[in-house]
Amino acid sequence: MRAFACPHCSALIVFENSVCVTCGSALGYVRESASFVRLEPTGLGRLGWTDDRGQTLVVCANLQLAQCNWLTSRAGGLCDCCSLTRTRPADGDVEGLEAYARTEQAKRRLLFQLDDLRLPTTPRSVDPQHGLAFDLLSSAHEKVITGHDSGVITIDLAEGDDPHREAVRTSLGEPYRTLLGHLRHEIGHWYFDVLVAFQTDRPAVLENFRALFGDERRDYAQALKEHYGSEHGDGWRTVHVSDYAASHPWEDWAETFAHYLHLTDTLQTAHAYGIELQGPRLPASTAHVPSTSTSPKDSYLDFSEQLNAWLSLTFALNTVNRSMGKDDLYPFVLVPVVIEKLRFIHELIRSGV
Repeated sequence: MRAFACPHCSALIVFENSVCVTCGSALGYVRESASFVRLEPTGLGRLGWTDDRGQTLVVCANLQLAQCNWLTSRAGGLCDCCSLTRTRPADGDVEGLEAYARTEQAKRRLLFQLDDLRLPTTPRSVDPQHGLAFDLLSSAHEKVITGHDSGVITIDLAEGDDPHREAVRTSLGEPYRTLLGHLRHEIGHWYFDVLVAFQTDRPAVLENFRALFGDERRDYAQALKEHYGSEHGDGWRTVHVSDYAASHPWEDWAETFAHYLHLTDTLQTAHAYGIELQGPRLPASTAHVPSTSTSPKDSYLDFSEQLNAWLSLTFALNTVNRSMGKDDLYPFVLVPVVIEKLRFIHELIRSGV
């Protein structure tokens, strides 16, 4: 995530700000320029901003409901991010709406990063068969299974509740579980279609995928049944980024894709806030100052540079966490096979769609 400043007083702000806490200016995020602007009253009944072309953008209709600070050209309508959600809790579901707001906040961070990486986010309104849509459902009233189906991403809003999520994480023996992580994993399934399965004019892409991740034609339901219904040791650690990644090639891809998003976003944040590693000296193969640029163009660094920066940064952050008596911030080990999978994803994104 980039660092942002108030366009009026230049004070540091965070991505979720709709008001500058220093000068009190109303703020809005413009997706097209990936920047914040100062809002003024408009003749459209809402605060807004007029660009150099004379187009007026106004605050999203979800400003209060979901604390959305994005702007839209649709007066009285939803922004690009909120409009990707096709199902949300009912207006009378107070707890559900609170969880919905937390999920939309994470989804805005996700969409910012996807834009920064120049990945497509085609909505279902444009592509009814394969476009993106989100069903954000509360499991307080019905059973909800977080998952993905041809572009439709379903999220159990209970994942935004810290005690619930921690209980699930512990029961499944997972080292890491976050709401943003869920979104990154599930959208990773969609990008398998976009970057691999739909690239019929580039058959080598699918061949290379299978060489690294395995044959995705393997029965998915049976694979999950075997994964959850049997004891398995630590053998997955030599070829996968997580235990769940070992269940099926689709899940291996989604888990690895999510980790690539973890990696690139965290490196960008470190660079934006001036975090540099001066020591202790690491082996030459891993020593590197985090240097991912904040511009979309420079997000496409050589993968080896990104990896070296990541290994240095996460080692330092994990050590800092341990000094505070906390568990590792990044509790994963990137073995050579996983690194090659991450490199494969990096090159696919770099080559464009």
